[in-house]
Amino acid sequence: MIIGSKNKGDWSEFYVLLYLLGTGRLYAADEKLQRMDRYHFPIKKIYRKEAADERIVFDLGTAGSVEIYFNDEFKKRIPADTFRGWARSFLPRITAGVGSFSIPEAEEKLNSIYCKRLAAPSTDITDIKMQLHDPITGLEQIMGFSIKSYLGGAPTLLNASGATNFVYEIIGLNDRDIESINAIETRAKIQERIQAITAKGGIIVFRKPASSVFLGNLMMIDSLMEEIMGHLILYSYQTNELDCTKLIRHLEEVNPIGYPRKGYYGYKFKKFLCAKALGMDPAEVWNGVDDANGGYIVAKTDGEVVAYHLYNRDKFEQYLFENTRLERASTVKHDYAKIYKEKDKTYIKLNLQIRFKER
Repeated sequence: MIIGSKNKGDWSEFYVLLYLLGTGRLYAADEKLQRMDRYHFPIKKIYRKEAADERIVFDLGTAGSVEIYFNDEFKKRIPADTFRGWARSFLPRITAGVGSFSIPEAEEKLNSIYCKRLAAPSTDITDIKMQLHDPITGLEQIMGFSIKSYLGGAPTLLNASGATNFVYEIIGLNDRDIESINAIETRAKIQERIQAITAKGGIIVFRKPASSVFLGNLMMIDSLMEEIMGHLILYSYQTNELDCTKLIRHLEEVNPIGYPRKGYYGYKFKKFLCAKALGMDPAEVWNGVDDANGGYIVAKTDGEVVAYHLYNRDKFEQYLFENTRLERASTVKHDYAKIYKEKDKTYIKLNLQIRFKER
């Protein structure tokens, strides 16, 4: 089967598969994304569903080799060293790739292990499913993990869409003010429009997320989560501050909700980041359950693969908090940053997109 041209994210998932088949271990990472050698989980099996009626099982139970089963039928045995060699050889090809690209040799290897696709569908939160052995409890569980890769630059955590717009009411502007502000079309038009609103005496007040589905998902995390996000997003656009840690530090100082002590905003924001990382989608009704019930796997810039198992949820949340920033998406594509009137009231939408920091 011909895979054709794919982006670095797709090729990264294939790389992670080869890396894990070659090492047979899933190493945990600390909050700085450094491997913790003391904490690792032996991988017993890796599962892939290629089609509705096609399933591959990679059995790592035999030391030094991987047995491949297609629809429960044994196909072949490959030394683990072979997979390590493939991963090493393809890594520079992936990191050097631009846009969508093909790696014919990798396609050949992919077909040789009965795989028909590089990556899980983009709609799936779980990118890889494995049976892991817990050396502490002795239990073996099948768990799903989401994969993020730095091989192609900093990945996004939350993609911009119409569902990630937040609605703010503007008080104190007349029609002439609105027309002049909307006419601002500089490269820095978003911040300049926000500044112009204040300069003309306008007051910006958070009202609600544009999506009722996203509102419900935020309330599942915390009853005041939408207000926390509303204040955070507005301050970011007013000051052009993008770093999540600095934005939360500001909220802790000004305390717009009136919490009795510091720590609330950071704690709740970490829960939001973690929920998004493990399955919450702003456009889909979320029941609070982690789709990626194992955790997060990260392919680092040097090719090392580490994981945040949900046993170490605190470290995972801290990693997300320290390594994310807000990003400005297209105003045209996502219909925001333009003042509009509705039922004699004046509003503006501001968009939320979150990306990992460059490493």
